[in-house]
Amino acid sequence: MQASAEPTKECLWSGWKCQAMDLLYWRDVKQTAVLFASVLLLLFSLTQFSVVSVMAYMALAALSATISFRVYKCVLQAVQKTDEGHPFKSYLETEIALSQDQIQKYTDCTQLYMNSAMKELRRLFLVQDLVDSLKFAVLMWLLTYVGALFNGLTLLILVVISMFTMPVVYEKYQAQIDQYLGLIRTHVNSVVGKIQEKIPGTKRKTE
Repeated sequence: MQASAEPTKECLWSGWKCQAMDLLYWRDVKQTAVLFASVLLLLFSLTQFSVVSVMAYMALAALSATISFRVYKCVLQAVQKTDEGHPFKSYLETEIALSQDQIQKYTDCTQLYMNSAMKELRRLFLVQDLVDSLKFAVLMWLLTYVGALFNGLTLLILVVISMFTMPVVYEKYQAQIDQYLGLIRTHVNSVVGKIQEKIPGTKRKTE
C-alpha cells in the first residue's frame, strides 16, 4: 500500500513542478502575465488596506461584474424575445467538488512536507550538526536586519518579483551567473573549513 502511494506523490509533485516551471519561465506569456499582475495587485492592495477590506473589495468587484452581465443578458433576452436561459448555466453545471482521492493526495503531500520540515527544524535547533546549526543561526541573524529594513508584505512583493524575473535572467545568462556562484561557493566553503578547524566538535565525521 505504501509502495503504491509513493509514486502517486511523486507524480503529483512532478505535475506541480512542471506547471510552476512553465509559469516562472514565461512559457505562456499571457498566462504568466495575468498571474504575475494579479498577485502583485493583491499584494500592493494589502499594503494599503487590511486583508478583510481587500477580500471584500475583490468579492464586490466580482459580484458587480457577474450581476451586471446577468442583468444585461436578461434585458437582451426580453428585448429580443429569446429564451437562452441563464448566462452562467454551463459554469453552474460544472462539477467543482474535490474527490476523496484528490483530497487524500493533497493531504499526503502536505503531511510529507510538514514532517520533513519538523525533522529539519529539530535537527537544527537541537544541534545535531554544529556547522549546520551555526549556518542557520547566521541566516536568522541576517533576517533580523532584513526585517528591520522591510516589513513582511514588502519582502513578499520582492520575493514574487524575483520569482518571476530571476529564472528568465538565469536562463539567459546562465554561464556568467554560474561562474560567479562558483567563486562565491568556493569562498564560503573555505571560510566554513577554517571555522571547522578552529572550533572543536564542528568537523564533520568522515563517512
